[in-house]
Order: sequence, then C-alpha cells, then structure tokens
Amino acid sequence: MKRTSVTLPAAKITLIDETVNMKKNKEEEIKSKYKTEGKHEKEETKCKEENKDKQTEEGKMESSVKGVNNLKETVVDLESVLREFKIFGRYHLKLIFLLGMLAFGSMWHSTNYIFAVENYGYRCKHPNCEYADLVKLELNSSFDFKCHKYKVYNDDGACVADNFNIQNPVECKEWVYERPDSFVAEFNLGCESWKRTLVGTMHSVGYMIGLFLVGPLSDKHGRKNVVIFTAVACAAIGLAKSVVYSYWMYVALELLEPLLGDCYSATFTLAIESVTKEHRPIIIFLLSLFTTCGAVALGIIAWLAPNWRIFLISIYAPAFLYILYIFCFDESIRWLLNKGQKKKANDIIRKAAKMNNITIDENKLSKLKCEENSANVSLTTLIKITVSSKKLLLRLLCCICMWFTALFNAYSLLINSVSLKGNKYLNFELVALTGFPASFIILFLLMKCSRKRPLVFSFLLTGTFCTAHSILPTGYGWLSILLYVSGKLCSSVSIRIVYIYTSELFPTYTRNTMHALCSALGRIAAIVAPQTPLLLDYWEGLPSLIIGVLSVLTACLITLLPDTSDDVLPDNVCQAEAAGKKEKDICKLGKKEKEIDVCSKL
Repeated sequence: MKRTSVTLPAAKITLIDETVNMKKNKEEEIKSKYKTEGKHEKEETKCKEENKDKQTEEGKMESSVKGVNNLKETVVDLESVLREFKIFGRYHLKLIFLLGMLAFGSMWHSTNYIFAVENYGYRCKHPNCEYADLVKLELNSSFDFKCHKYKVYNDDGACVADNFNIQNPVECKEWVYERPDSFVAEFNLGCESWKRTLVGTMHSVGYMIGLFLVGPLSDKHGRKNVVIFTAVACAAIGLAKSVVYSYWMYVALELLEPLLGDCYSATFTLAIESVTKEHRPIIIFLLSLFTTCGAVALGIIAWLAPNWRIFLISIYAPAFLYILYIFCFDESIRWLLNKGQKKKANDIIRKAAKMNNITIDENKLSKLKCEENSANVSLTTLIKITVSSKKLLLRLLCCICMWFTALFNAYSLLINSVSLKGNKYLNFELVALTGFPASFIILFLLMKCSRKRPLVFSFLLTGTFCTAHSILPTGYGWLSILLYVSGKLCSSVSIRIVYIYTSELFPTYTRNTMHALCSALGRIAAIVAPQTPLLLDYWEGLPSLIIGVLSVLTACLITLLPDTSDDVLPDNVCQAEAAGKKEKDICKLGKKEKEIDVCSKL
C-alpha cells in the first residue's frame, strides 16, 4: 500500500507535466501559426488593395478610352462629308470657274509691268541729225548716241561720223524715242534704266508687305471677304495708274496695288480647303491652267494694245466684275467650322448637295467636327502656338527658302524672256506656254507620286538647264532658247508644287498666315528679280547661272521636310507635327490622358 501510494503521485505529476508541456507547445504552435496566417492575411489584404488600385486605374483608362471612342463615334470629319461630292459636280465646277477667273486675272495684274514699262529704242536729240538714220550711224561707229551728243567740227549740217568730235562728249538732256506714246517716252526715262526696273521692284515690295496683311486678315475674317476686297481694290488702283502723269505717282500706285490687291493667296487657300486630299492635285491642275491662260492672254493684249495706257485699261477694267462674287461665291467650309460657325457651314453643304442632286445625312451634319475653341482665341495666340513647335518652326524656315528660290526663278525667267534674241512677244508666249505641259506634269506627279520627290527633282532640273544655258557659247540661238524654255518649264512645275506643299504643312487656323508669311519673305527674291536685266551688261549668262546655283541648293534643303501626299489637311498643331508619319493620330487609344488633352486644344 505504501509503495503504491508513493508511486502514483509521481506518475500523475509526470503526466501533468507532459500535458502542460504539450499544451504549451500547442499554444506556441498555434501562436506561431496565427502569426504566419496574420502575415499572409496582411499580404493578401495588400494584394487585394493593389488589385483594387489596378482595377481602378484600368477602369479609368477604359473610361477614357471609351470617351475617346464615343467622341470618335459622335464626331464626323469634314473630309468624309466632302467625299460625297464629285470634283466635277455642278457645285464644284462653278467653284472652280470662279476661282479660276480670279487666278486668270491675278496673272494679268502681277506681271503687266513687263509690257507696261517696256524699254523701246531711243537716241539723244541732235539738231544736225534729225533727218538722218542715227541707228545705222551708231552701228557703224564708236559713238554713243543714246546718252551723249557730240560737238561738230563743221557747221555745214552734215551728219557723218567724221564731222563729230568724239573727244568732248556732252551729256544728253533730250531724247528722241522710237515710240512717243510709250511709258519710257512719256516720263522721259532715256538713259535711266533703273527707273524703269524700279517699277517691277516696287510691285514686289508692295506684294511682300501686302501678304503680311492679307494672310492674317484671311484667317481672321474669312477667305471670301478678303478675296472680293482685294480683287476690287486691285481694279480701282490699276485704273488709277492708267491716268497718272507723274512718274513717282505711278511708282506709288504700283506699290499700293499689290499691297491691297493680292487676291491669289486667299484664292489658293480657299481652293484646297474646298476639296478632299484626293482631289487637291486636280484643283491645283485646273488653277494652273487658268493661270497659264492668263499669261498667254496678257502677251496677246500687249501685242494688240502697244499703248501702255490702253493696255492697263484693258486688263484692269474687267476686274470690277469681281464685285458680283458677293452674290455667287461661298466662304470656305473648313474655315467656318474652324471658327465655330457650324450653321453657316452646314447651309453651304446643303446648298452644294442640292446643286449636285445628292442627299446629305442630316445626322452626319449635326455631328460635323467643329473647332469651338479657336474661335475665341486671338490670331496672335494661334501664331505663337504654331511657331512654338520646333518642327513647325523648322518647316517655316525651310519653306521661306523654298519660296525665295521658286519666286526668283519664276520672275527672273519671265522678265528676261523679252531680252532673248528674236520677237519679244513670241518669246514671252513661248515661255508662258510652258505652263500647259507643266500643269499636266504636275497633275501626273501629284496623283502618282509624292510631294517632296517631284519638288526636289524639279528644282534640280531647273538648275541643270539654267546652268547649261549660262555657259552655252554664242551662236547656238535655238539651243539657247530650248534650254531657257526647259528651265522655265521645270520652274513652273516647282512653283506650283510649292504652293500646295506649303499649305499642307501648317494647321487650318494659321494656314493662310503661314502661307502668306512664306510667300511674303520669298518676295524678297521677286524684288531683286526685276533688277536682273541690269546684270546682262556684265555677262549675258549671269542671271541664268544664279538661278542654277540657287535651285540646286534649295533641292538639298527640301530633303529636311516631310511628305504630305497621304495626309488630310491638319486642323491643329498636333496633326501638323504628325504630317508624313505612318501613324498620324498621336491621340491614340492607350495614351496618357495628358496627351489626349493636348490634342484637344485648339
């Protein structure tokens, strides 16, 4: 009994200790398990929160993407509406004719000074020789009978070379002119060739200054208003030129006419804004035909009306008919939408649809894209936004150089054509007629090729032909004319591509301003071009050589610009910067909201 009573408590104690230890171990295991599970729970909670954040971000992105999709679904671009109109439908045929007549008349008004202030033969008035043929006498002697007269040894009235004292020439004060009714004769400009060429230079100066006014006015007040005002102003000032009797008054009017009367810049912009990108080459081709017809008609009128006053009346009086455009000419639809005038734009579209016997979906018109923002922004701000882009600023500088060379080539080759050997009217017509093949070449190149390559090659070919003409020895008359005309043909191609190419590089709200700015600064070349005939006194090939060198250098510069042949006309800076890229919509799905906001501006 004692033994049993002694051992039992120990076993119990051992069992109790083991039980306590097991409980402690279990408690520790449970605690460690709870700790581990707590960590997992925290991690799971954190992951759940991160997933929620991701889902929230994805939701935001999806909502923004849906917003963009909804915006794209609800907005209709003007390009899709214009595609429903045929380029040769009744409405566009009427528009092309009205625009073409503006281009036709613009050619008369921009180059008439070539014939109006034409240089006719003259000689110094000499009392002893009024009965003699001084032309033959001058050819057969070393006397200068144009700007000097000479004392005679014998006062017997004999007009022979041996009777003049060549050692003591006297500066001439009076002249006898081949045509007494010519500009040079009426203003007595004998031996003052610089006054005659100054007329063309002042015309180009006025043109340059006017573009700084016409471009911004066209972007602010509309293409139609500027076109009509400038066309009628040109007619009034041109007629005033035909009745003045002061040389300096004529020069002042010559400066004022293009300053207030340049309608071609706004006409061209309105033309390309009225059609789709596929039809742009066609409308440029048709405008080129009208321009060429104007140049050819100018030469014919100059031949039929050699009196400079009658000549000016003949080409300026018909321009008053442009005032009728108030009733039959429509504003640019693209400009109206860009200025937030959606109702007026829709009215013109309905009018065009009625003329073409087609039906336009009203739901489409109600969803037509309209730039409400730019209507409330000043033109100065819009210009700053445009040039603040490094890409567009580089394009602007390249375009200015491009315009300089193109205008220098066009004006220099046209002005100097009357100085070529042969009939001056025939030579002018030959040079003007190059516009017809040039127009067909342009149509083919713009329809089948890009913009940049044809422009580069046209400048290179102009440079090649003109350089060859400059170094051609004398005695190759027809070859000289052939090279000259070929150079003018390539020059005509380049100047027309330059017009359309520049317009495609800049956004709608500053398109005509940038176009006018490039043209205006390029007019510095047109200011210099009328002075190039004076270079013929030093070397006959010098003008052609200058044209050749400038053309080659410009061709190299154009390689820095993008190609725009497959692009619609850009409406804002973002779209303009994307010109020439395969992916033109930089406001794509999946982009940051910031980029979407940038593209939505203006």
